[in-house]
Amino acid sequence: MMQILFSIFLLFSLAAADMPASFYQAMESVKTEDTLCVKNYDAGASVTESYKDFEHLEKETQVVSRSYNTSNNEKDYTRGNASLEVSLNSNVIGKAHIAWQSKDMMADFNGRHAVYSRATEDLTGVFDIEKFIQLWSNSTQRSVSLNWLPCS
Repeated sequence: MMQILFSIFLLFSLAAADMPASFYQAMESVKTEDTLCVKNYDAGASVTESYKDFEHLEKETQVVSRSYNTSNNEKDYTRGNASLEVSLNSNVIGKAHIAWQSKDMMADFNGRHAVYSRATEDLTGVFDIEKFIQLWSNSTQRSVSLNWLPCS
């Protein structure tokens, strides 16, 4: 039994000895990154969730991207209703970048798309993120309802 344990130890020692010192130096300098970018072209909406150089990351992200009554004609800018909804819940020790933007589907005479709104948030440290982002095309104030939690 002792002989088997010694041979297993010897095999592991030889396997570890085969790696050059530069391998271990490179492994120590590996940076962590977790990035998600979602675009809904019918809604003209995009969301980015990115975490870098983190020591700890627990996250739950749910994305719902929908397009209704769409047309296959790319020149048809009344292609129906579309939405992009993202729910973020994360606990991080490191760096985070959360961003979204909404832009016009139809380009102007210069070929540019007007940006309706844009938001970006960069965080560094120890923090929790809880966010719900909802971007819709062809919506009015009456068609969107929000339920706010009261302050206590």
